[in-house]
Amino acid sequence: MVTINQLSEKTAELNPFVQFDIWYKEHQASDISVPDAVSLGTADSEGLVSLRTVLLKGYDDKGFVFYTNYTSKKGIQLASNSKVALLFYWPESARQIRIEGSVKKVSDGESQAYFKSRPFESQLSAWASDQSSKIPDRQYLENQYDYYLRKFKGKPVEKPKNWGGFRIVPEWFEFWQEGKYRLHDRITYTKRKDKWIIERLAP
Repeated sequence: MVTINQLSEKTAELNPFVQFDIWYKEHQASDISVPDAVSLGTADSEGLVSLRTVLLKGYDDKGFVFYTNYTSKKGIQLASNSKVALLFYWPESARQIRIEGSVKKVSDGESQAYFKSRPFESQLSAWASDQSSKIPDRQYLENQYDYYLRKFKGKPVEKPKNWGGFRIVPEWFEFWQEGKYRLHDRITYTKRKDKWIIERLAP
């Protein structure tokens, strides 16, 4: 289990990426089954919002990275509206982290490197599934998988051109920790002129 310490604007790290790293690594080292699961909020050009869960595949002081099909619903929305939101929620520790910012594609080299690290079966599924498109039935999907299984048998699987990574560049963080009597701790970081401003919000 994660050891919970009091969350305070006086003792929080000055850099939100450092604060995130501390919490995230605590959860990675715990018995939480999928600590890297994160809800991703996107919107289309007209402001219609969509929400789904993705897996965090990397982070540093440049941002947070996940991978997907660029022609999926989220890929199309991100191409038309770069504003995004992330939500990490860990009920086991009664903590959550909200992140808001903008998104941009990672380099093709970075996408290629990650794709090569994926299991063979996951590489094939990236080819077999035209994500978010309508398909007639389950058998169609399995037939597609079998087709690419035969195509790439005994040789490296190429990365599909329409598959790759996005990097979310934060402009705002909120670290939330459950408190007694619903008096939760909410510490925010807002970026202003390349400086992070730390503030406390009422729960």
